[in-house]
Amino acid sequence: MASSLFVLLDDIATVLDDVATMTKVAAKKTAGVLGDDLALNAQQVTGVNADRELPVVWAVARGSLLNKAILVPGALAISAFAPWAVTPLLMLGGAYLCFEGFEKLAHKFLHSADEDRTHHEEHVKALVDEKVDMAAYERDKVKGAIRTDFILSAEIIVIALGTVAGASLQQQLIVLVAVSVAMTVGVYGFVAGIVKMDDVGLWLSRKAGGLAQAVGRLLLAAAPRLMKLLSVLGTAAMFLVGGGILAHGIPLLHHAVSQLAEGQAWLAKAVLENGANALIGVVAGALVLAGVVAVQKLRGR
Repeated sequence: MASSLFVLLDDIATVLDDVATMTKVAAKKTAGVLGDDLALNAQQVTGVNADRELPVVWAVARGSLLNKAILVPGALAISAFAPWAVTPLLMLGGAYLCFEGFEKLAHKFLHSADEDRTHHEEHVKALVDEKVDMAAYERDKVKGAIRTDFILSAEIIVIALGTVAGASLQQQLIVLVAVSVAMTVGVYGFVAGIVKMDDVGLWLSRKAGGLAQAVGRLLLAAAPRLMKLLSVLGTAAMFLVGGGILAHGIPLLHHAVSQLAEGQAWLAKAVLENGANALIGVVAGALVLAGVVAVQKLRGR
């Protein structure tokens, strides 16, 4: 009995070690989505009253967990009954990432400054107009953020599923749940910190101490710059991750990228591979965006 117990414990330790390794790999591959996820969700929950920002973040985080509770069983069902669909779904997710990144780059050409100014004025008007139902406005913000999260969560789950496609169903479940919980807690914990950074800075800047005021001014100055930095890094990550997924899914591209970096030192190899993946991502994003714009024009939108 004692030997059987030790064998069982050894098996459990082996499974947990395998799960931990796969979880690290899955988290690393999905990390590229997080930069844009952070910036986009922080932008989605801004525009509400300062005292309602954290409740809104919490509401969106609950919605994100519900999204993942729907997506994880769906991903496992695909892995169990239609494993051939994993690669096409990964390719579709990669193409969408490239499209989203290129749409950001082309934003100034597709949307006029007047449209951006009008959108900003609508936010301001909603905050100061007493006739506007702020509860309804807040619900709309939460619903929009949850819809956005569903798309980003689907990308994360599919990418994570691709890293554990060959594992057992139990290991896939544990890895997907671990990645889902970690990503939700990490993203929305950081989003809460971002949206409250300016409030903390304002509070500190009004303190009597010189050090507190200096830190407060630093936070006030850093908050908008952090948002811009996250947006830039997120866009770059979209091209890198999306282009990498497409390159690995198309044998000809994968062979070309491998040949390009073959025989190079590790740093040069990393630069060449990432540069090639980013270029593939930009080209793919441009093609998808051109198709979307063409369809919209045909439909008269």
